[in-house]
Amino acid sequence: MQIIARTVLFLVLTTLIASVKPPAQIVKNSAESVIEKQWVDSVFNSLSLDQKIGQLFMVATYSDHRADKRHFDNLIQNYNIGGLIFFQGGPHRQAKLTNHYQSLAKVPLLIGIDGEWGLGMRLDSIADFPKQMTLGAIQADSLVYKMGLSIGQQCQRMGIHINFAPVTDINSNPQNPVIGIRSFGEDRQNVTNKSVAYMKGLQHQRVVATAKHFPGHGDTGSDSHYTLPVVSHSIEKLNETDLYPFKQLIADSLTGVITGHLFVPELDNTPALAASLSDKVVTQLLKKQMGFKGLIFTDAMNMRGVSRNKTAVEANIRALLAGNDVLLCPESVVESIKRIKVLVEKGVFPIEALDEKVLKILHSKYWVGLSKNHEIVADNLGTDLNTGTIKADIRNLYEASVTLARNHKNTIPLQTINDQKLASVAIGVGYDNEFQKTLNQFGNFKNITSPDKPTSAEDINDIVRQVGDASVVVVSLHDRRTKLGRPYQLSEATVGLIYSLQQRAKVIVCVFASPYCLSQIPDSATVICSYEDTPDLENIVPQQIFGALAFRGKLPISIGTSFPLWSGQQTSPVDRLVFGLPEQVGMSAAKLANIDTVVKNAIQDKVFPGCQILVARKGRVVYQKNFGSLTYEDPSEKVLSQTLYDVASVTKVSATLQALMLLYEQGKLDLRQKASFYLPELQNTNKKTATIEDLLLHRSGAVAFYPSLWERTLTSGGAPKPEYYSSIKDSIFVSQIAPKLFSKITLKDSVWKWIVQSPLTNKRAKNGQFPFIYSDLGLVILQKVVERISKLPLDIYVKENFYVPLQMTMTGYNPLDRFAEKQIAPTENDYRFRYQLLRGTAHDQMAAVVGGVSGHAGLFSNASDLAQLVQMNLQKGTYGGHRYFKPETTSYFSGIFDEPNHRGLGWDKAPINKESNYVAPSASASGFGHSGFTGTMVWADPEQDLVFVFLSNRVYPRADNNALNHQKIRSKIHEIVYRAIVGR
Repeated sequence: MQIIARTVLFLVLTTLIASVKPPAQIVKNSAESVIEKQWVDSVFNSLSLDQKIGQLFMVATYSDHRADKRHFDNLIQNYNIGGLIFFQGGPHRQAKLTNHYQSLAKVPLLIGIDGEWGLGMRLDSIADFPKQMTLGAIQADSLVYKMGLSIGQQCQRMGIHINFAPVTDINSNPQNPVIGIRSFGEDRQNVTNKSVAYMKGLQHQRVVATAKHFPGHGDTGSDSHYTLPVVSHSIEKLNETDLYPFKQLIADSLTGVITGHLFVPELDNTPALAASLSDKVVTQLLKKQMGFKGLIFTDAMNMRGVSRNKTAVEANIRALLAGNDVLLCPESVVESIKRIKVLVEKGVFPIEALDEKVLKILHSKYWVGLSKNHEIVADNLGTDLNTGTIKADIRNLYEASVTLARNHKNTIPLQTINDQKLASVAIGVGYDNEFQKTLNQFGNFKNITSPDKPTSAEDINDIVRQVGDASVVVVSLHDRRTKLGRPYQLSEATVGLIYSLQQRAKVIVCVFASPYCLSQIPDSATVICSYEDTPDLENIVPQQIFGALAFRGKLPISIGTSFPLWSGQQTSPVDRLVFGLPEQVGMSAAKLANIDTVVKNAIQDKVFPGCQILVARKGRVVYQKNFGSLTYEDPSEKVLSQTLYDVASVTKVSATLQALMLLYEQGKLDLRQKASFYLPELQNTNKKTATIEDLLLHRSGAVAFYPSLWERTLTSGGAPKPEYYSSIKDSIFVSQIAPKLFSKITLKDSVWKWIVQSPLTNKRAKNGQFPFIYSDLGLVILQKVVERISKLPLDIYVKENFYVPLQMTMTGYNPLDRFAEKQIAPTENDYRFRYQLLRGTAHDQMAAVVGGVSGHAGLFSNASDLAQLVQMNLQKGTYGGHRYFKPETTSYFSGIFDEPNHRGLGWDKAPINKESNYVAPSASASGFGHSGFTGTMVWADPEQDLVFVFLSNRVYPRADNNALNHQKIRSKIHEIVYRAIVGR
């Protein structure tokens, strides 16, 4: 019987060897096949029996302190092991070790890694891709394919040839302690589609992908690292579920399979025999019935699920006899090689079976490129593994995965929140977390944190007390554990807290943890599932809550009766700025980083003490940084995102122009009408013929500078006259024009009278028209026009119509009425008029004497707020689901009206000769914006869908510091932004 059995086995193996070819369904041309065969044959024929056996071993190693280099040197040099699988360590250390080990190898080593969510799963300083259940929620498989490509590129860069991914198990058991979020979910087609996408991405980079854990580890209640799990499915059930994805991947182009340490009685009822050691499972089912011809790896042979009741040598031998090609993480390597050699020599392990395995391994080594130079170049390794494109891929995956599992009473998106009190309760994180910081970008939240889960009624009452009378409460649950073996569970007190909060407010629960805990959340809460906790997700979810980003994910699992499979409401985004990465919108983060160098040098040269810069493209803020401090003297006063700047002449386009555009659109303002029509006091003056259009285009004849407006309020010695000013605020001296100086409220009327009486320039063109003369007086006149038509002060009008609905909470005149002085960047130490440091009051003298509210200056804001306003204009009048202007209105005002002087109606335009101290030479003709005397700038470019904001206090401590303009700092930074656009 033994002779017959061996004869049959010999014939089968001979047939298999004849059919041995490169990894399944990899198409090659004939010339390549000839070269491959020559290389494989030459290597194969050079190997001794011992060296052939050594090729079957892929030994576990590390690039951290656990690596015993001498041990691996010995295995490579003296036993010709086929490969290494690296676990924990760092990329540079692993690259160095890989080069060393490859230099010792007679046959190049296959290098593997267990990187289910990318190389970051095992190596430090490399970003993680999402876990597979997170990916399972994504509705676009193309994103998973792109992820596979990126991970494949990283593997190639690191000299890694095999990634032991994807997990192809269908996680149909919520209590599964080892698969869980490592699976794409419980739907077999979704698991299959995602596995195929991931596999193809890897293989298109010539990286071996391995489906695991055959025949399916999804419905197990124990962990094969510690024991032998049992899968009790019937044959019908196995074919219908567990085996289905493997069949589809094999039918496609799968190059590798990992066999699982599972006991599957329906496939082989030998007591306590792991499937990985079963001939019936590996050879009869996988290789013969399912036709798999790629590499077959065991799961790690050091796991107790396979080594239980067996020595390591016995387990290794049984795995090879069962049909596996490569022993992964084997123990007792040297002894195993010796025992296998004896078995081969005795014919128990046929030489033909050994040769089949070795040939498959060598063909795979050729396919992954090991016939060529495989040294890893250390230069720029860290940069290459963490490119902006990779970070953008990760971001796109997370954005597509987050799931709005329940939208109770359509709470989301939060849009009209100006009259609501908002609170956020973060459980499981500390105070300085990305989630609450991002929430604060969209609303004024009261933030409460609980680093530990609530455990008592006292904890609940304390948090509820802090929440107070908030009408909307966002509760975020964070799982920051690094080991996820035990499922994330809500404490009873956490559930009680959510119930208590629901009695007084709308509650939105954001789960940054395994979705299986959703069953514990009360039914009347809105529920968002993020699947895991990362800085990207903590930044993305607040944007989705407020509608800036859409919800696109769906639950890839069912959770009780409350959340069936594919639960999830998909939403559409509203047209407002979102936060993202440069590569998501066709820009280079590396090139944008050049801004940092220019700014840091400028601060060192005392061009300005600090600044805010914001860049947005295609509706995404992709660069937002704060530099330096508020003054040179106190570096501890850092510029923050909430720092307010006096934006000077940017007021013209951010306040007055917006008001004029609205009145024009409403039919209340005729641009060709004379200003004197709206302001009768101008009718008998030298300004009686000036039209609204003339004033906007600075061709009304108004003089460029008129110091008499404020100088006449000073004594001959330059001191403020007591009849106009007081150092003490009272019922008469009301308007604050400096921290310790107040003016009479009636002074505004006097100033207006002086403006009405002001002279015009004596220069006129031949046609009698006034030439372009940039003047602030025209905008003050336009302020009066706005106020006369609207019957509201300018500051109130723009606040009600723009700043409040746009949620520009930091923007307005006279900021000291609302903000602490320390939040405001100081401007000039005024030694000619107010004789003190200006901080929170208008730097411009004319704006100051009228109480800080003027049409040409006096507005304070920050980069974020101004970006929203400019983006609204760039989007032709819409923002956040609200229309502020008709498209034709914004186009009309931002178009070129005065090409020689590069002017729109109120907006500045890029000069034709490309010479500007603040606009980039690359700025397109369609762009529009404005600059401010204090060192500020806003710019929009419709052609590139670009917004740029620069705010500084270059006038601190003296306004005659003009290095910003002389060195064209704003223009240089603006140009860097254009050069960061890919393809320019």
